[in-house]
Amino acid sequence: MLKPIDLMYQTMLAELGQRSLDAAWSADFPSDGRFTPVTVKQRRYWYFDQPDGEGGRTRRYVGPASDPEIAKRVEEFKAQKDDLRARRRMVSTLTREGGMVAPDRLSGDVIEALASGGLFRLRGMLIGTVAFQTYAGILSVRLPGHSIMTGDADIAQDFAISHEVNDSMPPILELLQSVDPTFRPVPHRSGQAATSSFQNKDGYKVEFLTSNRGSDDHMDQPVKMPAFGGASADPLRFLDFLMGDPVRTVVLHKSGIPVTVPDPSRYAVHKLIVASRRHNDGPSALKRDKDVRQAGILFEALLQTRRSSDLAIAYNEAWERGDAWRTGIRTGAAMLSDDDRKHLGVCLRTGAVEIGEDITLPF
Repeated sequence: MLKPIDLMYQTMLAELGQRSLDAAWSADFPSDGRFTPVTVKQRRYWYFDQPDGEGGRTRRYVGPASDPEIAKRVEEFKAQKDDLRARRRMVSTLTREGGMVAPDRLSGDVIEALASGGLFRLRGMLIGTVAFQTYAGILSVRLPGHSIMTGDADIAQDFAISHEVNDSMPPILELLQSVDPTFRPVPHRSGQAATSSFQNKDGYKVEFLTSNRGSDDHMDQPVKMPAFGGASADPLRFLDFLMGDPVRTVVLHKSGIPVTVPDPSRYAVHKLIVASRRHNDGPSALKRDKDVRQAGILFEALLQTRRSSDLAIAYNEAWERGDAWRTGIRTGAAMLSDDDRKHLGVCLRTGAVEIGEDITLPF
């Protein structure tokens, strides 16, 4: 059995998530800066100093210290800094003692930069292993170490949303280069000038994806995403299913980053389908094995935490979408270990009873 996470840490994570979200909404002055009083001709003024990323600082004028509104702002900022330090301690406790998962430093910094650029405000979401790491907190179980390692970050947004929000992130390349100057656009495999992925000198990749509900003619053709700050996205089959019913949570990096990730039941079913479509050799085979491992872990976790009905609902939705979906689920389920197939079967049978619907097992 997966080891459960104590209720105390579950409660702490919920508190951290709410406080991180509140801080994100009120971050007029970035937390890495500080208010500095300056006296000029016997009059006191407030300035705001912030690191410029090159060892120096930038300074901007705020206003006279005698202004009560500005004085209130300074006091609120002090409280925010105190809260930031408290949230950092919470993150440390949750990862060191609570058994929850923190991303590697680079992934965390990349997510932080994209979040500050408005990714989640514009209804983007994390998918892939960085999202999977958050399920330790969402499902309150400890995840095996071999299932959470990653060398990339996958970002998704619905195509229609990107075209309808009438807003955009800052240039994606600038955001990524603020984390690591070696990030560069990766030429698209189609030969088009559009860019849907970026990579640094060490091979760490950030990819942007969107759903494809239309013709296969759109495959391997990057599409413009107005909200993505100049980045395009690769349209993928089955991604609209993954992005349904998203979940808010927090990435345990620094003082906590509020993010949106797929529902874990949808993630597990989607991984079966994705695994079925990967090749049997090279890097694709390694990714396929990882997909299957993650799906199996989630089936066990969903059963163990009494979320069988969640899986049954997601599974039935995918199953009813047609023959291609059923074939993908069957093929992916056949790759599961004996124990993981058992967990999937028990979870679906239990969930079927709970939701009062018939379910066709994939084996």
